[in-house]
Amino acid sequence: MSGAEIKLKKKIRNSKIQSIILNTLYIVGVLSVAAVAPKMLSLLKHLDPQKKGSRKSSVNTAIKRLTERGLIVWEKTDKGTFLRLTKEGERTIELIERNDFRLRKPKKWDGRWRVIIFDIRETKRVARNKFRMTLQRIGFLKLQNSVWVFPYDCEELITLIKADFMIGKEILYIIADSIENDKWVRKHFKLPSS
Repeated sequence: MSGAEIKLKKKIRNSKIQSIILNTLYIVGVLSVAAVAPKMLSLLKHLDPQKKGSRKSSVNTAIKRLTERGLIVWEKTDKGTFLRLTKEGERTIELIERNDFRLRKPKKWDGRWRVIIFDIRETKRVARNKFRMTLQRIGFLKLQNSVWVFPYDCEELITLIKADFMIGKEILYIIADSIENDKWVRKHFKLPSS
């Protein structure tokens, strides 16, 4: 397995761990510090057969990332310290559940293209069609059957979609400085011509 595949597998696993934490908080409301590790570790046994110590480290890393993104917060009360989902975290879960993946467009384009290339086999036709429809709903433009382009950063969202649809290995995310004859692509996205 190549370094890129290992890196992608780890990223997808981390995304799934974050998703488990968010979903658990969404259902339960809050989790005490004492409950976080056992609940998450028991769920992760089914997700990843790695060693217990490694799972605990993965949970801690996922909690740290979700906190940094403002999706969860630590809350101290007289009854102890708890993890709680923020409004942004609730919104993220609702979007994932509805498969209503949306992106906020920055005020200024950075001049780079985000290209998605995928090769999803026929046995996963349903996932492939769902993935195409999701790209279209997000606002991607189809360059060819399995090549889609978008002008804004969407790596995190694509990672979530890969994990949600369980099609991580079949999708490649590329950041490109230019696309040959991109005038019509720029026009589609209402971007200034070069």
